[in-house]
Amino acid sequence: MEVKVVSSKLVKPRYPDGAARPDTTEHVPSSVFDMITYHFQMAIIYAFSAPAPSTAGIERGLADVLASYRLFAGQVTMGPAGALGVLLNDRGARIVEACVDDATLADAAPSKPTPELLKLHPYLDDEHEEVVLVQLTRFACGSLAIGFTANHAVADGHATSDFLVAWGRAARGLAVSSPPHNHPDLFPPRDPPLVEFEHRGVEYRRPTPSANQGHHGADNVVIHKAHFTKDFIAGLRAKASEGRGRPFSRFETTLAHLWRTMARARGLGPEETSTIRVSVDGRRRLAAPPGYFGNMVLWAFPRATVGDLLNRPLKHAAQAIHDAVARVDGAYFQSLVDFASTSAVEREGLEKTAVLRDVLGPDMEVDSWLSFPFHELDFGTGGPSYFMPAYFPTEGMMFLVPSYTGDGSVNAFVPVFDHNLDAFKQCCYSME
Repeated sequence: MEVKVVSSKLVKPRYPDGAARPDTTEHVPSSVFDMITYHFQMAIIYAFSAPAPSTAGIERGLADVLASYRLFAGQVTMGPAGALGVLLNDRGARIVEACVDDATLADAAPSKPTPELLKLHPYLDDEHEEVVLVQLTRFACGSLAIGFTANHAVADGHATSDFLVAWGRAARGLAVSSPPHNHPDLFPPRDPPLVEFEHRGVEYRRPTPSANQGHHGADNVVIHKAHFTKDFIAGLRAKASEGRGRPFSRFETTLAHLWRTMARARGLGPEETSTIRVSVDGRRRLAAPPGYFGNMVLWAFPRATVGDLLNRPLKHAAQAIHDAVARVDGAYFQSLVDFASTSAVEREGLEKTAVLRDVLGPDMEVDSWLSFPFHELDFGTGGPSYFMPAYFPTEGMMFLVPSYTGDGSVNAFVPVFDHNLDAFKQCCYSME
């Protein structure tokens, strides 16, 4: 697939006629949740079948929505007090236009992430001045691929999905309201701080020589898409929840199944311990204002020996996940806020644990996008025909995404070593 870049330009916020222009010198400091999360360009690919939305309509909607979501039109910089944050200078978002003349979208777009997907969004490893970069790639058949990337230091997946839906609304001429973002009084520490939980070795760690080797992607990793039908998931939930008053959730059950499948496929020994890093949204737990735009994620770490995972019933793995997530409650989130305010991080030289690695085995990490409203991204011609995460070959880092068919099924994008792929396929659809 040959992708030809046609143009590249900035799209700046467009304010209503007669409206007062905002302060473009305001600096929004990063919250503690912005500081401790992953700092990289996250990317997702949307595809729209012909007749696809027009470039003019997409750009017009982007200009209008950036007037409300100004963090995505600013720049990540150090503020006057030396703290990282976003300068609301209305620099804008970058749109790259591209085309593919030698293939249709159906021919060129893979059903799962491969290196070919890297051609459908701006290059992620460059140092970008903009927070948001978008590539519009039009195919000979009239279809459109939208490669959307945003700096994770500014917003998490929940906030970004809200932005994408608002972008579609703006393109259709509908009203969009400005979401609340961080300010110094929003998530205050208690006085005096009360650190009720251990955060060293969880969100923070002492530096080690191998801690920051960088992320390049493992050489022999392939990303497998496992499609779990609604009926298969219902069967898993019934099996895992047998004898339990309240069934495990779709997420808990699917992740428990994948945890056991990965342990088998990797050929791990029964005495080895496997841990999953599970993102936990803190919006309700910390009573964030409705529509809060930024990062609000901490992590749960369910762990088990491989022997227990494979020799005990599915409900054992599901219960470990459920219990670990439940422990990351409002008190835990507030304890993290208090810990970060004590200056222990600076005094002890602690570093965040949220850094990218090439290989996670025997551990795993999961990003669940099951609750994100992907189907609601509509620029005026209807929702996307499909969507998927970009190519991200970190062994063991999974994405759970609702199927673009909208029938309640789940797509799990699972990076595995190619020598483990056959074993993974053999057991991922078994309920044993």
